[in-house]
Amino acid sequence: MTSDVWGGCAIVGVGETDYVRGGDRHVCDLILDAAIEAISDAGLTPAHIDGIIPPPGYMSTEEIAAHLGVPDVAYHASILMGGASPTASLQTAAMAIAAGVADTFLICMGWNGYSALRPKPDARPTKRTMNLGPMGETVRNLYAPYGLMSAAQHYSLYLRHYVERYGVPEDAAAAVALTCRDHAQLNRKALMRGRPLTRDEYDAAPFIAEPLRKFDCCVETDCATAIVVTSIERARDLPHPPAVYLGGAEGHPQPADEIANRPDLLELGIHRAAPRAFARAGIAPTDVDVLEIYDCFTYVVLLQLEALGYAEPGDAASFVADGNIGLEGRYPMNTHGGLLSQGHCWGLNHVVEATRQLRGTADAQVPDAEVALVTGYGDLGDGSVAILGKDR
Repeated sequence: MTSDVWGGCAIVGVGETDYVRGGDRHVCDLILDAAIEAISDAGLTPAHIDGIIPPPGYMSTEEIAAHLGVPDVAYHASILMGGASPTASLQTAAMAIAAGVADTFLICMGWNGYSALRPKPDARPTKRTMNLGPMGETVRNLYAPYGLMSAAQHYSLYLRHYVERYGVPEDAAAAVALTCRDHAQLNRKALMRGRPLTRDEYDAAPFIAEPLRKFDCCVETDCATAIVVTSIERARDLPHPPAVYLGGAEGHPQPADEIANRPDLLELGIHRAAPRAFARAGIAPTDVDVLEIYDCFTYVVLLQLEALGYAEPGDAASFVADGNIGLEGRYPMNTHGGLLSQGHCWGLNHVVEATRQLRGTADAQVPDAEVALVTGYGDLGDGSVAILGKDR
């Protein structure tokens, strides 16, 4: 089976809603809209779908199948890695397709990441919440009693350590934030399109939890995205050039759902996933043309770039300097604006953007893009990597 997993399947359809704050649509409606768009984009119908990976907590496989009219679900799986889940889902779909247990997968993600915390008086009520698994119990029992409530506060425990251990300059985080905002100006669906960001505005923003300033944090949004994955043989008969899944991996820190007792606070899941992903894809970091890096926080991007091998530990500042991650740079990054400026859809929007880059249809298109790398990052340090390429 191994030889058929890496390079044996491809993304053939993508869909996404607008990225909004306080929309009137129920989160389940958003998820179904994105799914319908992805299936149509693939040139397929719901009857062709026989594998589903649903968004954790918000909709079940059975609900999605019933609403879409999927007649026979041969396989489904739920991936519980927070923001690392959607990218890790590609590995699950690839293995299932290679094993012959399903032919065509729908992977979808959606949530009301803004309006759930700010319900409107006339909004349709919902009790649908994200399933946080063991991490939720850790936060509830060990962190919340001491005032650690938000994601920014949890992550600041090791991001502050990262800054102090290596003397990471604020210029590096600012470069990530400003680059993502610049790219969002070219993306028709980006929440922050029309709202450019200057360095002075970045510097003047308050700290949320040091070292994180306001613009180091991703934007809260209501949104949904979806992709369709099938075998490379079938993909070649469908309307769009396939985005081939060349290789991928997941990784977990130890212990995965707790921070304070880790032997090394900066040894995270992405450090373990990255070498496996590059080996499976048979490429080196320098072979990549486009980077779509999970950017819940700017300093998390810097850590991932080092874990991927683009910089030595503590030296990501050099990698992101001088326009290297801009559209004209050697490694254009988060060409859609990322979670920082397009919107937060748990990283599946990064996979959608990578697919469009390889198709040559992105709003901020990188010329001659042939290999794209996507990362996922979730919970308290889980990591995933997906490497996509053009069909050869």
